[in-house]
Amino acid sequence: MRIVGYGIDAVQINRIESLLRSSTSNWAAGIFSLAEREQADEPPLDARYYAGRFAGKEAVSKALGTGMAGEVTVYTIEILRLPSGAPTVHVTGGAREVADRLGVTQWFISVTYSGGLAIASVIAAGN
Repeated sequence: MRIVGYGIDAVQINRIESLLRSSTSNWAAGIFSLAEREQADEPPLDARYYAGRFAGKEAVSKALGTGMAGEVTVYTIEILRLPSGAPTVHVTGGAREVADRLGVTQWFISVTYSGGLAIASVIAAGN
């Protein structure tokens, strides 16, 4: 196994809470897949969940070496929850194409929360 890429990102949970509670937008529906939204915690813990997932999406884009640009978008990266509760990465569309070109065969992701931040760290690995 070789490391193909690494990404890390931090998101302020209170910023996400403001976006979620806004009466003028449905922010979560515009950023997260139905599967991601179905796994979200109930308020008020949903802000923490979404902040962690958003940080995860950003960290994946950085591990791909593109950031959120071109064919790599929030819609092509999902951060889902395994039955154990651990986060997992699922890429589709342009993100999948970039991952395939780079030879990514495995993702390792960790999400943690501290001091009002959600922090995600991602390793893209290949053979």
